[in-house]
Amino acid sequence: MNKLTKKDVSRAVWTWLFFHQSSHNYERMMGCGFCHSLAKALKKMYGDDKDGLSEALTRNMTFFNTEPQLGSVIPGITLALEEAKAEHGDVDAELIVNTKSALMGPFAGIGDSILCGTYNPILLSIGIGLAAGGSPIGPLFFLLTWCLTVIPLKYFMFVKGYHLGLDIVKVFMNQEVKEKVMTALNVVGLIVIGGVASTTVSAPVKFAFASGDMVVALQTSILDKIMPGLLPMLLTILCWLVADKKGWSANKVILLILGIAFIMVFFGIM
Repeated sequence: MNKLTKKDVSRAVWTWLFFHQSSHNYERMMGCGFCHSLAKALKKMYGDDKDGLSEALTRNMTFFNTEPQLGSVIPGITLALEEAKAEHGDVDAELIVNTKSALMGPFAGIGDSILCGTYNPILLSIGIGLAAGGSPIGPLFFLLTWCLTVIPLKYFMFVKGYHLGLDIVKVFMNQEVKEKVMTALNVVGLIVIGGVASTTVSAPVKFAFASGDMVVALQTSILDKIMPGLLPMLLTILCWLVADKKGWSANKVILLILGIAFIMVFFGIM
């Protein structure tokens, strides 16, 4: 039986990076991309054993759906199990299928919450700030930072999954590790979003009290001296409250902002 080399594993990783979402469909979701990623390695492992190769391809074509960044560990683990089965025959085919099915849900939850739900919005928030005035730096920052961090992460997770097998699951399923990572990301996220809100949210007040030659501008003479950016902060907090505490949709929040803006402009306050 042909043992996989470092080059074979690397080829499987790059195939996964480019094709994990290929032929995405409602029947198998990422199943086709998953099978394609391991196909060349499986062909080398089974050699002239056509029946064994056919069975391996079939069980890796089944339904599969997870978050593809942190979830890259799953095809790595699967490749290690397939190699053990092809080389020693001491791994049951049902174990391979059940391992995929058992891991894709938890890693989807972890990956979506850490990357899609936290890391991605942080980068987008920074990009929005950099894009002020139509600058192309904002989108370029997001694209470059995402690619330079996520692609190496996907590669690392796949390779670690292959080398550590099922042992790596213990690390990611550790509640203490998950809580520390989420806490750190949430702190960074709040700092970044707070900074972006203070520089991008605008609620200028033009109302001014006049008495003879004396003019007191509400914005510059009162509000800015109490706290610069007070109204943008209050508006941001209001949007957060109705979205998080009241469960309002994004469309309702937008309508709320439009309603407040209409009233303020109508009465000449803003």
